[in-house]
Amino acid sequence: MKTTLTLLLALSAAPAFAQANPDQPATDADGNTIVVSASRSGDAVPIDLTGASVTVIDDQAFNLRQTRVVSDILRDVPGVAVSRTGGIGGQTQIRIRGAEANQTLVLIDGIEVSDPSSSEYDFGLLVADPDAHIEVLRGQQSSLYGSDAIGGVINYITSTGTEAPGISLRAEGGSFGTVNGAARVAGVKGDLDYALSSTYLHTNGFPTAEGGTRDVGSDNVGLSGKAIWAPAPNLKITAVGRYSHTNADTNDSDATGTTVDSPGTHFRANAFYGLLRGQLDLLDGRFTNAVTAQIADTRRTGFDVADPYSPRDDQPIEATYGTHGRRIKGSYAGAVHFGTDDIKQVATVALDAQRESERTTISQYGAFLGWRHTNNVGLVGEYDVTVHDRLAFGASVRHDWNNRFGDPTTYRVQASYKLDTGTRLHAAAGSGVKDPTFSELFDYYAGQYIGNPGLNPEKSHGWEAGIGQTLLDGKVSLDATYFDNRLKDEITTTYTATGSTSINLPGHTRQRGVEVSASAKLGDGWRIDAAYTYLHAPQPLSVTLDPATFLTGTVDVQGLRRAKNIASVNIGWAPPHRRFTANLGVRYNGPQNDQFFATVPGTLVWLHGYTLVNLDATYALTGRVQIFGRVENQLGAHYEDVYTFATAGRAGYGGVRVTF
Repeated sequence: MKTTLTLLLALSAAPAFAQANPDQPATDADGNTIVVSASRSGDAVPIDLTGASVTVIDDQAFNLRQTRVVSDILRDVPGVAVSRTGGIGGQTQIRIRGAEANQTLVLIDGIEVSDPSSSEYDFGLLVADPDAHIEVLRGQQSSLYGSDAIGGVINYITSTGTEAPGISLRAEGGSFGTVNGAARVAGVKGDLDYALSSTYLHTNGFPTAEGGTRDVGSDNVGLSGKAIWAPAPNLKITAVGRYSHTNADTNDSDATGTTVDSPGTHFRANAFYGLLRGQLDLLDGRFTNAVTAQIADTRRTGFDVADPYSPRDDQPIEATYGTHGRRIKGSYAGAVHFGTDDIKQVATVALDAQRESERTTISQYGAFLGWRHTNNVGLVGEYDVTVHDRLAFGASVRHDWNNRFGDPTTYRVQASYKLDTGTRLHAAAGSGVKDPTFSELFDYYAGQYIGNPGLNPEKSHGWEAGIGQTLLDGKVSLDATYFDNRLKDEITTTYTATGSTSINLPGHTRQRGVEVSASAKLGDGWRIDAAYTYLHAPQPLSVTLDPATFLTGTVDVQGLRRAKNIASVNIGWAPPHRRFTANLGVRYNGPQNDQFFATVPGTLVWLHGYTLVNLDATYALTGRVQIFGRVENQLGAHYEDVYTFATAGRAGYGGVRVTF
């Protein structure tokens, strides 16, 4: 009885906490940057009380840099590498801290959006919404989210009606026959907060085959809706719906592995995402309960000639492959807030139940066309404490029960401490797990690839430690972080005389490096954001050592499409109460390895480093009408993210934005 009374007194003394959900803003009431992906408690955590490394790109950065494709702005995040096959609509992969693209968990408004067929989200399908922001949480986060969160978590959040009310319309055009438009209607009416937005992007594209003449273009349509209903002070119901459609040209490779013009070749991708979340707060907000149901349904179909290695003129274009993936997930998170104004504590329990399904819908190679399923239940326990808003500590543990793989237990601990001098020390350590994909387990292409149903999940352990410093009353922030990760049972492709398959590598691979960031918000609207990453991520790779003799072997080199050095700097000027704003962005991607499949296995090739310079400007004609323009790749850099795929040269765009 005494223990119960003590707990109730502690709860009654605890302050109210902001609750996180898909409508959580990027800043608190005092303008401090907050994150919601670093905890399952539902709390918005100040970024300077988070031990793990996290970067928030706010809506002002999106607008200043005139971001139209979300993957472009992710190039400005420390630890992130971006590779795209050619132009807009081409497959776009994001790698964090040297991890594979399918080892990053991607959320959009709280919905897990990776394609269950490949267990990876293609960022080539995501056109930026008006008024959105991104959180990028780096390091192993499987103790919070389960499989996939080895490299980290990317959380893309659209704004609510409270944050960005009104009507906005945007239209622009420019190079490569590009037409881009966006519309948004948002506001608050009684207890209902609503936001509806749509995007459209068409481009004729440009030749992605080196020396080719066929323009490779794309069409992308996005629709998004978010509604938050608060029928009572302690009850909130949130609904999110999102639909995307992409129809994008692609090019094949010839018998030597070189990208060539392939008229008629394209793919269609359609995806629907939905979420329903209810949150009930008890004990004056100190005991929060949130129940969430979500669905992701993705379909992708490719169109080509039946035999791309034969003359194309005599062959019709037909559907040559297709996949359909579905994820249904339900979650409960309950958090108890207790303590005092000086010592704030949160204890959280979360339960996730998930069913992933996948089927091949079209196959030329005799693949199984029925459904396959994987069921998983995960239980999370988490504890966080903040002392005098200076010291923060958090720990979490998760156990998963999986019907196909083993039942892993993952953990995470993190701490942050702020000194009076403006110095902040932060550190984190944790483990991650990545289940094999349906493709790696079951895909079948006669004479080319046979899946391996005996694969084990990949497992990762790592740690990081960093130091930050604020200057000029917090207007300038600097941070440097060292990280060290080890990946065990890495899944790779091995080649035999009869084709290829996936295997778990023995031993472990290591990824380590340094991330440096700097930001400054100075007088008269000046803003500077800079980032630098050094990455050392060796990877054993099966290659052809001598194409003349077909001598093969294994080499230990920097992982494919992971440059050792990546940097960016953005200098923005947005003075208050003035008509003109501008931003100068410079992005550097160092030399990196790739693989060229003129032989099987492929040969190792070298992609040269490159620098992209972008200039963006906006002028307000009136309080409601703005005109804007930008020039991308001002220096006309010729570069490749993926070997033999050409990229865009210098390009210019301009348009108008109207708000009501």
